[in-house]
Amino acid sequence: MLESTLAALQFLFTPSGALFLCLGVGVGLAFGVMPGLGGTTAIALLMPLSFTLEANQAMLLMGGVMGAVSAGGSVSAILINTPGTAPNAATCFDGYPLAQQGKAGLAIGAAAGASSIGGVIGLFTLIAVMPVMKGLVLLFGPPEYFMLAAMGLAAIAVSTGGRFLRGLIAGALGLMLAFVGYDAVGGGVRFTLGSDYLWDGIQLVPALTGLFAISEMIALSVSGGTIAREGAAEPITGVLDGVRQAARHWKTTLQGSAIGTVVGAVPGLGGTVAAFLSYTAAMQISKSPETFGKGNIEGVIGPEAANNSKDGGSLIPTLSFGIPGSAEMAVFLGVLVLHGLQPGPMLLLEHEGVIFSLILALLASTLLSNLLVLAVARPLAVITRVDVHLLVPVVIAVALVGVYALRETVGDVVLAGLFGALGYLMIRLRYPRVTLVIALILGELAERSFHQSLNMSAGDWTIFFTRGASLVIFLLMVGFLALPAARALRRRAA
Repeated sequence: MLESTLAALQFLFTPSGALFLCLGVGVGLAFGVMPGLGGTTAIALLMPLSFTLEANQAMLLMGGVMGAVSAGGSVSAILINTPGTAPNAATCFDGYPLAQQGKAGLAIGAAAGASSIGGVIGLFTLIAVMPVMKGLVLLFGPPEYFMLAAMGLAAIAVSTGGRFLRGLIAGALGLMLAFVGYDAVGGGVRFTLGSDYLWDGIQLVPALTGLFAISEMIALSVSGGTIAREGAAEPITGVLDGVRQAARHWKTTLQGSAIGTVVGAVPGLGGTVAAFLSYTAAMQISKSPETFGKGNIEGVIGPEAANNSKDGGSLIPTLSFGIPGSAEMAVFLGVLVLHGLQPGPMLLLEHEGVIFSLILALLASTLLSNLLVLAVARPLAVITRVDVHLLVPVVIAVALVGVYALRETVGDVVLAGLFGALGYLMIRLRYPRVTLVIALILGELAERSFHQSLNMSAGDWTIFFTRGASLVIFLLMVGFLALPAARALRRRAA
């Protein structure tokens, strides 16, 4: 292993190695900032171009893309409430309010610091568990998936910011929307209103783009002014202090990194689930959970740590069994096969050097992309001082172009517009959007896993409590729900 690491490190510092890494970082940042594109699209576009490259060069290129995408997505999420990638949506909840307060530099610095720490932890975890990957991946089946989804749905109860009833209503709406489309269990089509487009269900990227970017632009155009409110602090300050905040809130950073690594390793969940679970978990350990959604820096640190650490986790099933941990990893599998690298246990034995080239590329791109983000944070933060009547048309146009470019379907653009109107209505009526998003993401996973679990056990409900991993997740969920009640009792006693 040491020899493979040194050989990969030596290749990384060659002119061609550094060139492909920097190219990947540049493409990753660009596709991360653009709403609706993300790492999946970037890897898919670069895959044919990588055919002429050596395997090590291709790994540096793809690793550069994967490590940089979330850094780019966090910038647009914080500055204009437009998540560049789906996992960055969780960053909007507190990152954008900080930008409105004139603290965009602080938020960008905290996101960069947390992303760097999370990425390092995720990759070192990958290296550490390589010898025992098979056992870890096989711990998770449908009962565990259901419990993870249930734990995420339980977060609705504690993420409403004092608007419990409105939060439940928004969560119920999210669940209803999650059940639109083809029923993978029953084989029928539900709630499509006769539209063929809705057979595939509500597409996440257009929905999130509309719910956050377009709705916020509508609200800004109505109110006028700038993103940073009048009298707010100068947005170009606090970048380095933001980095220090990621270290100062080390519990939130480590917790987010752990959640991202574990959830990323579970096939089918992906970075979006990891980011939202990390956000709600950060709220639980915070000393001031009532400030989440209003500009709490921990609400940026938690999900951003998870965003980068999930890459190390998702490589565990991808490399070990050829089971993609996310959509991005599914496309990356095509890159491996294209270069004659068959995923599985023999990959680690026969092509160890190539794998370590990928790991080093991910590590280097995570650090390099966040350094670049920090370097340009100050000029970028000035966007929050631009008159919204100049900014709104540009943001909406870029968001809709990005949504269309993802699948080249007009239906996605229409869906983004409809969710934009819904999001604006929720803003005006003060309904929390976070609960709708959590339910929309996790509803389909919970339903499918629930039915699969009952089919496995011939209808015996005890399957959720007789499997070790499932029981542990259930107990964590109980603690998750009990913590707010315990805090309330402690405040009353005081």
